[in-house]
Amino acid sequence: MRPYKLYTDSELLDLLKSDDRHAFAEIHYRYWEVMYRHALKMLGEEDDAKDVVQDLFANLWVKGKDIVLSTSLSGYLYISVRNKIINIIHQKAVRKDYLSSLALYAEETRNTILDQITEKEMLRVVEKQIQNLPQKMRHIFELSRHQNLSHKEIANQLEISDKTVKKQIGYAIKIIRLRLDVLTRMVVFLIASAF
Repeated sequence: MRPYKLYTDSELLDLLKSDDRHAFAEIHYRYWEVMYRHALKMLGEEDDAKDVVQDLFANLWVKGKDIVLSTSLSGYLYISVRNKIINIIHQKAVRKDYLSSLALYAEETRNTILDQITEKEMLRVVEKQIQNLPQKMRHIFELSRHQNLSHKEIANQLEISDKTVKKQIGYAIKIIRLRLDVLTRMVVFLIASAF
C-alpha cells in the first residue's frame, strides 16, 4: 500500500467514506494550517479561528460518508469555513444588537425610575415647603391650590380683599420656588455625582 501523502484528495475522500482514520489524518495534515490561516484572516481572533477549523474537521469526520462534492475537497473545505465564519459573524452581530438594546432598556428604565423618584420626592418636598409657610399664607395657598378656589372665593371666605389673596399666593409661590431651586440644584448635583 502506498503512503497516504501520495493519494489525491478524491482518493482520500473515498477512503474517508469507509472510515479510514489515516485518510482523515492526511486530509487534516494537508488542510488544517491553510484553513486556520483563512479563518484567522477573516475573523482576526486566534481562538475563534481554531474553533472554526476544529469544528470543520470534526464535521468532516462525522459526516464524511455523506459528502458529495461538486467541487474539489479544498473548495469544499473553504466554502465550509466561510459559512461557519459567516454564522459566527451573524451570531456576534445578533448578540451585540441584543446587548445594545438591553443596555438601552436598562438606561431608559433607570431614567424612568429616577424621574419617578425625583417626581415623588419633589412632590413631598413641595408639600413640606407649603407646610413651612406662615400659617395665614399657607391657608390661603392651600385654598387656592388644593381646593381650587378663585381669589374672589378665598377673599369672601376669609373676609379679606382679593388683592391680599393675590399677594399672599404670589409670596407663597416665590418662597416655595426659592427653596425648591436650592433643593433641585442639590438633587441634580447628587444624581450627577452618583453616575
